[in-house]
Amino acid sequence: MTLDLNPAPMDVADRSAAGAANEAAGAARLLMCAPDHFGVDYVINPWMENQIGRAHVTRARAQWENLRDRLAQAIPLDFIAPAAGLPDMVFTANAGFALGDRAVVTRFHARERRPEEAFFRDWFERAGFSPASWPEDVAFEGAGDALLDRARDLIWCGHGWRSSEKAPKLLERIFDRRAIGLRLVDPRFYHLDTCLCPLPGGGLMYYPRAFDETSQALIAALAPAEKRIEVSEEDAASFACNAVAVGRRVFMNHASASLQARLRAVGFFPVLTPLSEFLKAGGAAKCLTLEVAAPRAA
Repeated sequence: MTLDLNPAPMDVADRSAAGAANEAAGAARLLMCAPDHFGVDYVINPWMENQIGRAHVTRARAQWENLRDRLAQAIPLDFIAPAAGLPDMVFTANAGFALGDRAVVTRFHARERRPEEAFFRDWFERAGFSPASWPEDVAFEGAGDALLDRARDLIWCGHGWRSSEKAPKLLERIFDRRAIGLRLVDPRFYHLDTCLCPLPGGGLMYYPRAFDETSQALIAALAPAEKRIEVSEEDAASFACNAVAVGRRVFMNHASASLQARLRAVGFFPVLTPLSEFLKAGGAAKCLTLEVAAPRAA
């Protein structure tokens, strides 16, 4: 399979052959952005502390390509062209949140990332999505904080650090789907996708201490104990929850032997794809992808 890592900015047809074949059927696919301009150029989360200028560009490219190649074997991929001066654009999870043919384009909390919004809006529009209206003064950082749980037919929505507590209700109205707000309390886990991962079949992998007590109780009420996989602080700090689940495969930066065994025991297959360079900026596998589904045919 040949993948174009640097599509022209105006061309949204650059996708894997598998992606083109599945689009008509509305199959899920992932949006990625090559790390041409990746680096740690500022500090907007705790992982970036003392990391400015320390990202190893060649190693980051190799790690990203390894993730891309492994994902391409499991799901169609799309690509958005990277833009100079936007080192975090590689983290496409923050482009927005898309469901069906509607999309909410991110309203970044961090001013350093706000220039990305125009590029992501352009991609959504040219790919056939209809961007929904969103208040200018309500921060929302896309699928970093909004995770679709198909098994429960709901959207988990994190808030407290980068997205507003108003976001869940807005998402609920736009997508006509229940949205559950979860308050994040540990600054290391500033986005929901760093500490919670819905798994196919109703499983939920998460780090409980990233949430306040009310949110922990909500999770427990909606996900029965046999479906919950609580990860240790060590695994959470390795971004084990920042994973991409495709079928029974779970693509992740790292997981302890214990966590891998627990995943296998319930029918999942961990696929470790080391992403140490991206952890310096506070992201891993999930942060580097955005799940979108093909817009419905007119």
